[in-house]
Amino acid sequence: MTLYDASIPVFLRAFGNLSAILEKGRAFADERGIAHAELLEARLIADMAPLTAQIQRCSDSAKGVAVRIGQLPDVAMPDTETSFDALQARIAATVALLQATPPESFEGREQAIVTLKTGKGEVSFPARDYLLGFALPNFFFHVTTAYGLLRMKGVPIGKLDYLGGV
Repeated sequence: MTLYDASIPVFLRAFGNLSAILEKGRAFADERGIAHAELLEARLIADMAPLTAQIQRCSDSAKGVAVRIGQLPDVAMPDTETSFDALQARIAATVALLQATPPESFEGREQAIVTLKTGKGEVSFPARDYLLGFALPNFFFHVTTAYGLLRMKGVPIGKLDYLGGV
């Protein structure tokens, strides 16, 4: 299994599921007369990012793998989404970037150094460790949090929605 196999197809599948979950959230709000903002701005706790940011971080995590390991040029995606349509567009743009990532761009990159800039400085990893120990767990943290926020608001989704058709 290559780094490409462990990332890009995994992200693509998860984004398909995440997109479907968001659509169920929109439909739920519309059926119940709930303002979209009530779902989009939902937080588990005051100091945690809202649903919109969870989708943005999913996008950033997946995009970062294509850029840092697959060596694609970075694509700016400002965090300005405030609607279901805008979040779906963000997912679609991220999916397009991932689909444009050639598998061969990951070849031989397992030990390439990936450096992340954080508020506390820089952290460097071999690409394999970055993918398996940081990027994938971070991506699924945000996917799971988005799922949890929608469930908390009453959206009728379940484990199979999260996992997709199995």
